[in-house]
Amino acid sequence: MNGVTGIVLAGGQGRRMGGVDKGLQLLHGKPMVAAVLARLAPQVDEILINANQNLEAYARFGCRVVPDTVRGFAGPLAGLHAGMSEASHPLVLTVPCDSPFLPLDLFSRLEKELKQNDLAVARTGDQPHPVFALVRTTVKKNLEDFLSRGGRKIDAWYGSLKVIEIPFDDEADAFRNINTREELDSA
Repeated sequence: MNGVTGIVLAGGQGRRMGGVDKGLQLLHGKPMVAAVLARLAPQVDEILINANQNLEAYARFGCRVVPDTVRGFAGPLAGLHAGMSEASHPLVLTVPCDSPFLPLDLFSRLEKELKQNDLAVARTGDQPHPVFALVRTTVKKNLEDFLSRGGRKIDAWYGSLKVIEIPFDDEADAFRNINTREELDSA
């Protein structure tokens, strides 16, 4: 491997699921984040979990837990920033805690096409999946500047970088995330 840190983004408030911590919700009898970790672990050299609540519960999965340093539940970019700040490798692969079916070849396919770009993001059809991304840690300063100016939208930040979108149309279901109780029940 080329040295990659996996970052599981579990720092949100779970508003659409009634304010619960989505990664810790049970799917087939296990916390959703356990399924995410099982699929991510073979693809990366280390895993960090970005969480802002239930830190002890996440630490039980054997990964370092890193909370946002940007205050106020600032979204996935704050989680990416926290993870980048602690990553041991020059690349970070981000995945959300509520996507337990993520592709087993996510890293290899994104890394193959990264080339001279700052960031490679998964896409199905014409829909990018910005929290499934392979990012060079060299863009950390750019991200810090964006966040310090109040920026929160991923696509706005991506607009300042060299980004390539990689098609995963053959694995479209792998990007299904679970945001509501109904989605969790049907999964």
